[in-house]
Amino acid sequence: MDGHTPGETVDMNSVAVVAVVCRRAWNAVDPRDRTEMKSPAQTVIVHHTALRFLISGDGVVYEGRGWGIVGAHAKEHNFHSVGIAFMGNFNDELPSSESLSALLRLLHIGVLHGHVRPNFVLVGHRDVAKTACPGEHLYSLLPKLREQLQNH
Repeated sequence: MDGHTPGETVDMNSVAVVAVVCRRAWNAVDPRDRTEMKSPAQTVIVHHTALRFLISGDGVVYEGRGWGIVGAHAKEHNFHSVGIAFMGNFNDELPSSESLSALLRLLHIGVLHGHVRPNFVLVGHRDVAKTACPGEHLYSLLPKLREQLQNH
C-alpha cells in the first residue's frame, strides 16, 4: 500500500516512475493492426476492461498497444486518444489508491515524452460511447483526478 486513499492528491514530483510490464513479458497476442498515431493523443479514455494499457490493483501497468500506436478501445476516437484500462469491475468495487497513482504517473510520463498532449482531456469510456464503462466508482473519481492533473 502506498498510504493514499482513492481520490487523494498525489505529489507528482515524488512519483516520477511507473512499473510497466511489456507485452512480450505478459505473453500478449500481437494486435491485428499496428497503425502509428500521427500526433500525440489529445484525449485519454479510462476503461475497466482489457485494452491498450492495463493497470492492476497493485499499481503495475501492463502494456497493451503501447504509446503512439492506434488502439481498438473507442471506435472513432481511437486515432486521437489513448485508452487506459483498470483491471476490475468498478461498478462493484473501488479502484485501489495504487492503481490511481499509477494512472497519474503514467499520464505524467506520457506528456513528458510527447505521447499525450499537455492539455489532454481525461474522460471515461461512457463519455464517448453508450456503455457503463469504466464503472460508477471509477467514473466518479475522474473529476478529482482531472483536478490533480490540472494542479500539477
